[in-house]
Amino acid sequence: MNIDTLLEAVLFFLAEPVSVKRLGALLGVAQKAAEDGLAVLEEKLKGRGVSLVRVGSEVELRTAPAASALVEKLTQEELSRDIGKAGAEALAVILYRGQATRREIDWIRGVNSTFTLRELAARGLTRRIANPKDGRGYAYEPTPELLAHLGVSRVEDMPNYEDAKKELDAFAVKTENKQNE
Repeated sequence: MNIDTLLEAVLFFLAEPVSVKRLGALLGVAQKAAEDGLAVLEEKLKGRGVSLVRVGSEVELRTAPAASALVEKLTQEELSRDIGKAGAEALAVILYRGQATRREIDWIRGVNSTFTLRELAARGLTRRIANPKDGRGYAYEPTPELLAHLGVSRVEDMPNYEDAKKELDAFAVKTENKQNE
């Protein structure tokens, strides 16, 4: 499979900005080869529904400008619906952990949470921040708007916060220990 095709698949799956260096590492190719593959992909995407967006050293697949009005309409329809079980689960993890990475949320929920996290951010319920633990990835935290909507001023004021946090933290430690075995 061509590098540009693999890059497209990785960018689609991750659904977030990714550094060219990381893309090269994920594909096991030099950064220059990843750059060349991105140039080919960018050319192939011209006139399509998605485009390759570059900001600094990061790239991301986004809706093409020509399709943005339609996607905006669909987004508004989507945002008017209930967040559902997946959204509630992801919010619970984020609230009771204080902040969590997508990987942690995926592990606790047992399924991929990429689109759920995107929807929660679009609704203004969560925001993505630099991961304070390693700085390479992202973590998600509740927004002040979410806390206000829930009637609390800090996550520690959530019902049964201490018990839930201890349980989630213990689960995380147990999981880490299993992975290190």
